[in-house]
Amino acid sequence: MTDYGRGRGPEPWHPEDPLYGDQQWSGQQAQQAQQGQAPYGGAPQQGYPQEPQYQQQYPQQYQQHPEYQQQYVQQPQYADPQPQYADPQQQYADPQQGYAPQQGHPQQHGYAQQQGHTGQHPQQQPVYDDQGWDTGQGQYQGAVQTDLHAGVDPYTQQPVADYPGEAPDLYSTQDAYAPPQPPGRRHLEPEPVEEEEEPEAALPAGGGGDDGDGDQPGRRGGRSKGGKPKKRSGTACLLAAVVIIGVVGGGGYYGYSYLEERFGAAEDFAGEGSGETVDVEIPKGAGLGQMGRILKEAGVVASAQAFVDAAGANPRGKNIQPGVYPMKQKMSAAAAVALMVDPSKLNVLTVAEGWRNTTVYEAIDKKLGKPQGTTKEIAQREAKNLGLPAWAGNNPKLIDPLEGFLYPARYDLGKDTTPESLLRQMVKNAADKYVELGVEAKAKELGLENPLQVVTIASLVNAEGKNHDDFRKMSEVVYNRLKKTNDVTNQKIEFDSTYNYVKNQSEINFNLKEAQRFDNPYNTHFVKGLPPGPIGNPGTDAVTATLNPDQGGWMFFVSVDGDKTTFTKTYDEHLKLVAEFQERQKQKNGG
Repeated sequence: MTDYGRGRGPEPWHPEDPLYGDQQWSGQQAQQAQQGQAPYGGAPQQGYPQEPQYQQQYPQQYQQHPEYQQQYVQQPQYADPQPQYADPQQQYADPQQGYAPQQGHPQQHGYAQQQGHTGQHPQQQPVYDDQGWDTGQGQYQGAVQTDLHAGVDPYTQQPVADYPGEAPDLYSTQDAYAPPQPPGRRHLEPEPVEEEEEPEAALPAGGGGDDGDGDQPGRRGGRSKGGKPKKRSGTACLLAAVVIIGVVGGGGYYGYSYLEERFGAAEDFAGEGSGETVDVEIPKGAGLGQMGRILKEAGVVASAQAFVDAAGANPRGKNIQPGVYPMKQKMSAAAAVALMVDPSKLNVLTVAEGWRNTTVYEAIDKKLGKPQGTTKEIAQREAKNLGLPAWAGNNPKLIDPLEGFLYPARYDLGKDTTPESLLRQMVKNAADKYVELGVEAKAKELGLENPLQVVTIASLVNAEGKNHDDFRKMSEVVYNRLKKTNDVTNQKIEFDSTYNYVKNQSEINFNLKEAQRFDNPYNTHFVKGLPPGPIGNPGTDAVTATLNPDQGGWMFFVSVDGDKTTFTKTYDEHLKLVAEFQERQKQKNGG
């Protein structure tokens, strides 16, 4: 079979033939036809000399047609094309392709020998057969064969002899191939066509799916490049369907819930609550929406939206503090907001700066509903097991080893809170803060015996001063009075707060002479130097002021009006301020 099923029929090619100018027909087939070989008969094709031979043998033709000279340089496979005969007006019909289109395929028995020409040929009337095809006989019947290559464009058409009846025209039989496509579309990649799956067993050997001609369309439809049929997994389809249903269903459910909660009528309870009391913890940074959801999960409010609406209607609704709130279940949203805007309703314990441990113990018992003295007893019994630093709690003269280590802060209380858990948390907070501030290392720089003395000085200035500036000046007073060169107070601190600590009181007007005679290691009016331990729980400001004291040379201070503290460097200045203070006190008491 020849190209596209074309047999060695009697009809020569014609310009109106769809295969006119077939670019697949080259000089190689022409030579095979001349030698009596079928171009596609299965015989090995002959090689051809390289194109430079033509450049040497036919320089005139290359000079006349430079575009063909370039084509020969770029395409050496057309090295030895056979001469073809064509009408001179049709020799260069398609300069875009680099050679003239062919009008037909050479047939094996189409003629006995090729007849060349030397350039110009007289115009002759073409001869047509009964089907209107140009037989090619009328143009060159009298031509004399000359040099096969002289003056011939190697890619012009070749004559085909007419032998009617030699072979049937396979275009008109039942087994014929479909009519060939025009040259411009003959070698385009066929468009992919989806076909039904075919079993692997139906493939021919080699898996190509065609008869060797890879350019024929329609023979590879429905197959991948690897030749394997595409398979569709039923399990994958089922899984994809389940995922799609899940996504759509889940999205629809949450979308409906969101729309119902956002735009629907907010569900709400009525009254102050009818259920049991629950502790609701509001974390730091929570917004109203998050608060509403927490309350709804605890059963306090019916819906988060109702709480948000009630908080928006309350002037203080945006000032709700984080913490633990004891609340009734099934409260109206308005009642819940009203409770939470009152800080006193928070289930928290706030330890103020400077509080003594006795005050902290009483507050814990009250908040947790414990009998009075419960927390103090636990503190005395478990002091060494609550996490004190190694440098604390070792002095046997300490009244309370935990003094100075119940760190001032707010502590949220829950249903699982116990006195011991609270004490442990307070001690941990204090120890962490002292490590953060570098108390242990700073004590040596300040000339103190141990880090506990830093906390002790901080507790003294926290009890006497009112602000950070007071704390810094008062801490310098302490350091100056501790110096061995102090001959004014003879290294006595003489802070009234130490006497009050021993007496567990907070009196301003007490008998000074009595205080000076009271023998107690914590009474700085009686003993030299610092007390054995802190007299309260200092805050961060007092501790940092102790670590960085003022450098004004202060030795004395008096708060004449009970508000502002005045500092002096000499004892005489101090005596004047003391006299002024005493006179003010007499007037205040009506004396």
